[in-house]
Amino acid sequence: MPVTTRSLNRLLLAAAFCAIAAHVPAYGQAADALAGDPNLAHPNQVVTVAVGSHAISGLVTHLRDATTFKYGVVLFPGYPGIMRLREEGGMPRFDLRGNFLVRSRRHWLDEETLAVAVDAPSDQWATFSQTFRETPRYGADVAALVKELARRHGVQDWTFVGTSEGSVSAYHAARQNPDLARRLILTASLFQDSRIGPGLSGVSWDGLQGRLLWVHHEADPCEYTAYKDAKRFAEISRSPLLTVRGGDPGRGDACMAYTAHGFVGMEQQTVEAMRSWVKSGAVPPDVAR
Repeated sequence: MPVTTRSLNRLLLAAAFCAIAAHVPAYGQAADALAGDPNLAHPNQVVTVAVGSHAISGLVTHLRDATTFKYGVVLFPGYPGIMRLREEGGMPRFDLRGNFLVRSRRHWLDEETLAVAVDAPSDQWATFSQTFRETPRYGADVAALVKELARRHGVQDWTFVGTSEGSVSAYHAARQNPDLARRLILTASLFQDSRIGPGLSGVSWDGLQGRLLWVHHEADPCEYTAYKDAKRFAEISRSPLLTVRGGDPGRGDACMAYTAHGFVGMEQQTVEAMRSWVKSGAVPPDVAR
């Protein structure tokens, strides 16, 4: 159900306290200044839904004059997946601004498509482990948010999209909500075990009902998200792989958002290719510049 103002304040204050007490640094996600965010040229709304004693929020973005939506794209950002979504002074405020999916969300938009970037549930702002993302509780939280957005905007056709560690979130959310997730797109996916969890290393693809598309940069420099593994997982899952080549010179560590791991310089072309697959079902040619 939609959260009330009083309960939202209690939930967000409690979550903020937990996050401050056990802060998880936004590894791999550069923070852009609010004033320089081109996504804010479009309407952005924080939608929060109460689920028992906690809440889950999403940042909804759409074209200003669009009123009737057919497609909804649910974006699961990379590590740590904790956006800390809230409104201050009538404006959305959030972390992970530099994440590939968050910073490029405007490229999904057209007259019939909206995008929503999903935050971690409010009681997970301090941790949001990969183990938690595997649980039915997490699947139910995501479902509660998506169903509320479907009610508000009339969207019945949903695609779940994850990047980097967000591929773990998107996979488990889609697996547990086959009635909602018609498609799943996994970009720069976390294939290998790491200090933060198993990634996708042990998942079963037989239980996934929606169509699956892999998207990966051929020059992804992160050891946990290697392109050779993208090819292998595409074969194992019997699903197509869209390869991206080229882009701008990277900056930061290999697994950070402004390298080929985050499709730097290729954001618009990559998103538009994914949107084409969502609408047509045809795998587009590899993306290159």
